[in-house]
Amino acid sequence: MNWHDSTAIAVPAPAPAPKNKKKRSLLPLLTVVFVLSYGLMTMLIVEQGAAIQSQSNLIKVLLPESRELWGLKGKAIADQQAAKAKAQAHGANPATQAPTQAPSHNAQAQAPAASQPHAQGHVDKATKPQVQFPPIPASDLDPRRTVRTI
Repeated sequence: MNWHDSTAIAVPAPAPAPKNKKKRSLLPLLTVVFVLSYGLMTMLIVEQGAAIQSQSNLIKVLLPESRELWGLKGKAIADQQAAKAKAQAHGANPATQAPTQAPSHNAQAQAPAASQPHAQGHVDKATKPQVQFPPIPASDLDPRRTVRTI
C-alpha cells in the first residue's frame, strides 16, 4: 500500500480574505445633534431670563403709579360716601330733591317707570352690587358622591 493511496486528506480551500468594511457609526452625528440642542436650550434660557428681567423692571416702574391711582380712587370713593352720608344726615337725598324748574305734565308722562323707585328712596338697593355665585357642577348635586378636602 501506498502512502498516497490509503489516506486521503482533504485540504480546505483557503477562505477569501474578508473585505475591510468601514463601520459607519452614528456617534459623530449624535454628538453634533447633542451639542446643537444644548446650544439652543442655552439660548432659550438666556432669552427667558432677559424677558423676565424686563418684566420685573416694568413692574417696579409701574407699581408707584398704580399705588397712586388706587389712592386717588379710594379718596374719590370716600369723598362720595361722605357727601352721601352728609346729604342723608341733613335729610336731603340728591335723588329725591325736586329739580329747580317745574317739569311740564308732558315730561312727567314720558318719565320711565324705572326712575320712580329712585324717587321713592330706594337708592341703596340700586347701588349695592349683587353677589353672583358660580353655578354648581352636576357632580356636586349627586348625593352619593362626597367631596373631601384636606
